[in-house]
Amino acid sequence: MAFSRKGPEPGPDVETNVWTCKKEDCNGWIRENFSFDKEPDCPFCKGEMEKEVRMLPELENEVRR
Repeated sequence: MAFSRKGPEPGPDVETNVWTCKKEDCNGWIRENFSFDKEPDCPFCKGEMEKEVRMLPELENEVRR
């Protein structure tokens, strides 16, 4: 029997709404459905964020059903 520390394989990439930091020198972003605020601040620099769509692996947020 073999054991692996790898998690499950990521799902297919889908269009995902995200919040992206507006500051050019910051790479902060968060999935919209994982944010607690309607208009969050960047978790890294506390700067203003804007909505964007990215192709990302599909994830379920069990808390926000």
